[in-house]
Amino acid sequence: MEGDQRTSPPTRGLLPDGHLVLWTLCSVLLPVLITLWCSLQRSRRQLHRRDIFRKSKHGWRDTDLFSHPTYCCVCAQHILQGAFCDCCGLRVDEGCLKKADKRFQCKEIMLKNDSRAADAMPHHWIRGNVPLCSSCVVCKQLCGSQPKLCDYRCVWCQKTVHDECMKSSLKNEKCDFGEFKNLIIPPGYLTSINQMRKDKKTDYEALASKFGKQWTPLIILANSRSGTNMGEGLLGEFRILLNPVQVFDVTKTPPIKALQLCTLLPYHSVRVLVCGGDGTVGWVLDAVDEMKIKGQEKYIPQVAVLPLGTGNDLSNTLGWGTGYAGEIPVAQVLRNVMEADGVKLDRWKVQVTNKGYYNLRKPKEFTMNNYFSIGPDALMALNFHAHREKAPSLFSSRILNKAVYLFYGTKDCLVQECKDLNKKIELELDGERVELPNLEGIIVLNIGYWGGGCRLWEGMGDETYPLARHDDGLLEVVGVYGSFHCAQIQVKLANPFRIGQAHTVRLILKCSMMPMQVDGEPWAQGPCTVTITHKTHALMLYFSGEQSDDDISSTSDQEDGKEAEK
Repeated sequence: MEGDQRTSPPTRGLLPDGHLVLWTLCSVLLPVLITLWCSLQRSRRQLHRRDIFRKSKHGWRDTDLFSHPTYCCVCAQHILQGAFCDCCGLRVDEGCLKKADKRFQCKEIMLKNDSRAADAMPHHWIRGNVPLCSSCVVCKQLCGSQPKLCDYRCVWCQKTVHDECMKSSLKNEKCDFGEFKNLIIPPGYLTSINQMRKDKKTDYEALASKFGKQWTPLIILANSRSGTNMGEGLLGEFRILLNPVQVFDVTKTPPIKALQLCTLLPYHSVRVLVCGGDGTVGWVLDAVDEMKIKGQEKYIPQVAVLPLGTGNDLSNTLGWGTGYAGEIPVAQVLRNVMEADGVKLDRWKVQVTNKGYYNLRKPKEFTMNNYFSIGPDALMALNFHAHREKAPSLFSSRILNKAVYLFYGTKDCLVQECKDLNKKIELELDGERVELPNLEGIIVLNIGYWGGGCRLWEGMGDETYPLARHDDGLLEVVGVYGSFHCAQIQVKLANPFRIGQAHTVRLILKCSMMPMQVDGEPWAQGPCTVTITHKTHALMLYFSGEQSDDDISSTSDQEDGKEAEK
């Protein structure tokens, strides 16, 4: 019995406690170490790529995923990620970057020597990754349809040709720069200009006469921070279609410096396409005014707009639409610029003089292209601007920006911070004082659109009012009864209170602090005198193909008015 009652030894676990702790540490630390190692390797590859990008003559940009089937121009393998040149369009795998740099030449913005004439430049062919739906210039059949690196594209004229259709005669053929030859600045022209400057000659007109009167070279001024950073992608697309020397990022090269390229081109021939919001357009027009001060009036360009901002009222007035989101290809944008007609735009000086006997400060001066306002819409712009300054990354979406405006407009409907405005200000139109009703805001208009697409002066209904024009030297002055009234106007449920038209507007703020804005740039202003007078004209481009129903009706009304005058 005693033997049977002996205690059995305790059962041991599957693993000793020490081994269990070791395996637990390994299971936790191993993924962390692998992640750190991968991050280190990735950072090394990024540094290596940046070093290659910095030394390369190509405009390399890396991407984690190509948008369509892509093949490496070096090894001909199918790739999902890698790098592409936003000047010539080369696409390569990461491991083939150095070979691509040595093997392929990028677009020449200037010829290395002047042995070739300015108008006798051969094609620059690149093999593979031709645009979709492109056709061969020889057999007229579809190019790039095979799932491999095949067919050729000229980086200047954008013509495509099959591998089997490529002949030695075609390789040496003169390039005519294709559809956009009237917009492109040829490398040979810049080479000749450079030689003339060395010889201290300035007769550029004789050189430009070779290209004909229809040559209207285009300069692209894009804001890479506008439109959810869409401007950066547009810069690359324009560099592929044009000479890269014509394309500028205004965040890196100020407009006044970029526009000096106009002085190397024929008189009164240059066109400028501004890619950005109304603020970017105003920045460029200010640079054009500086050119006038420097005595460069014969080089003044005509300005078109590709709207990437939030409001885009100026671009809408000029027929370029309310906003660009890539709905039409960049090539079509260039066609629209070629078809656009020249018009004038009034520009106005807004002078703000603070009130007080001992005020020694100079009056603040602004240049107005769109409108000036005091009241609820300026308050919404001021609140929006204050929050965007704190967190600019949160305000990169056009829809989100408009939602924020809606929030502050709704808030002001309840608070009514700008009430009894008529008791705080005095308004004079062409020197005559105007009695005001119980308003909360006053808006002084230069263009037809306001508030992101609303025709404020014409309004709605059967009431007839002279149509607002942007080139007649007149300002339209209207009043609003509050934020809710502004919302009703924008959805065409109400009309503003029309005060009148004038060549000069004078507004006296007698007391308190009120929000003001000029072309979307808001500030809080104390007692002061605001005087708006005509400053100058800007040469703009008007595109009639983007007209809305309101534009069509107003245009027909203008034509009827002209016929009646006759």
